[in-house]
Amino acid sequence: MKPGHTGWRHLVHSTRYSLKGLKAAWRHESAFRQELTLCLLLLPLVWWVGDGPVEWILLLGSCAIVLIVELLNSAIESVVDRIGPERHELSGRAKDLGSAAVMLSLLLAGLTWLLLLGQKFFG
Repeated sequence: MKPGHTGWRHLVHSTRYSLKGLKAAWRHESAFRQELTLCLLLLPLVWWVGDGPVEWILLLGSCAIVLIVELLNSAIESVVDRIGPERHELSGRAKDLGSAAVMLSLLLAGLTWLLLLGQKFFG
């Protein structure tokens, strides 16, 4: 972004870059495509599973967290890959840490959905 972009101009440019990032994630990251597809499939169930706005936001938020963490993990992997193809302990650690973050976000989302589903069926 050019220096001096403020206000609406900054917002327009920032939005453009964000959409470009989402498009790149969809195009180049199969895990992001899978997770987004799952979130979109679960979306209609949010209002059936959740009992009110707090539970709806928990269900939606757990899906959003997975997507956010996946985007950050993909960014880390891209930067590491940009540095070079050779194996390095720190590069491997960075990728492993990003992967661990995705795994934890998936566990959180799964637990959220399972607990609220269980509450719905078993009260």
